[in-house]
Amino acid sequence: MRLATLRDGTRDGALIVVMPDGQSYRSARAVAPTMQAALDDWERCEPLLRALSLEVGGALSLDPAALHSPLPRAYEWIDGSAYLNHVRLVRKARGAEPPPTLETDPLIYQGGSGTFLGPRDPMPLLNPAWGLDFESEVAVVLGDTPAQTSAADAARCVRLVMLVNDVTLRNLIPDELAKGFGFFCSKPSTAFSPFAVTPDELGDAWKDGRVHLRLKTELDGAVVGDTDAGPEMHFSFFDLIAHITRSRAFTAGTILGSGTVSNTDPARGISCLAERRTREVLESGKASTPFLVDGQVVRISMADASGRDLFGDIVQRVEAR
Repeated sequence: MRLATLRDGTRDGALIVVMPDGQSYRSARAVAPTMQAALDDWERCEPLLRALSLEVGGALSLDPAALHSPLPRAYEWIDGSAYLNHVRLVRKARGAEPPPTLETDPLIYQGGSGTFLGPRDPMPLLNPAWGLDFESEVAVVLGDTPAQTSAADAARCVRLVMLVNDVTLRNLIPDELAKGFGFFCSKPSTAFSPFAVTPDELGDAWKDGRVHLRLKTELDGAVVGDTDAGPEMHFSFFDLIAHITRSRAFTAGTILGSGTVSNTDPARGISCLAERRTREVLESGKASTPFLVDGQVVRISMADASGRDLFGDIVQRVEAR
């Protein structure tokens, strides 16, 4: 089942069920007015929403430009860094060593969750000197998740899966991290895919808390990344859930990200410009790829084994402000 949020002039939009063709929808208002309302009452809403997705006839044409993020705002947006190749590369870029617990203790930060960008909204370029970058990721949306949930029990807490563009201002990161308090201004509003899908929609590709599919990233129409999101995710989503619930519970609607999808094979390409720049430094001593500039377009997508577009595409034009 695939769900989405239609812009309707309200802050949280209107929940819709996306039909199997990905091009039409049904209103879910009779079941739940918003995505958050459905997540708050998932046991009742999920079978009713699924029934709507199987009805024949009467669906309305879907305009991707009319969609907001599946959750236009959320109680919490938590992002990991589960692909260790990415951690090692970006740390090299700023001359920092990976933590000694890199392989045993997940890296996590908490981002802003009050003003998500829609999947077709521009990426604001407020200051070119800040180093605007995209980060292509996968995320899950949680139901109510108790404190001290084990990795073995975490599957029952995952409600939905989405794609992410975790927008980052690279040149603000070093000074922020030097303060010892983590990311803040360097992490502006994040964008998510048009559709949020239930894990069963992924079939065999959803395995052990990982999405075993290719994540494609395009920049100005050229493929820059065709990364495999499964095998090199060192910490699964189940591992990440166990980590974040070590000391507290999380409410339905919490979003948990994988971190930038990254493969050790350079032929798989990149999911952020920082990785390309780091490789350039390692090869030639200097980064030659600039960060994003006004007018560039980033597209992030994922298809299943049959070529079906699962999540809809994140398509964002960089816009100077």
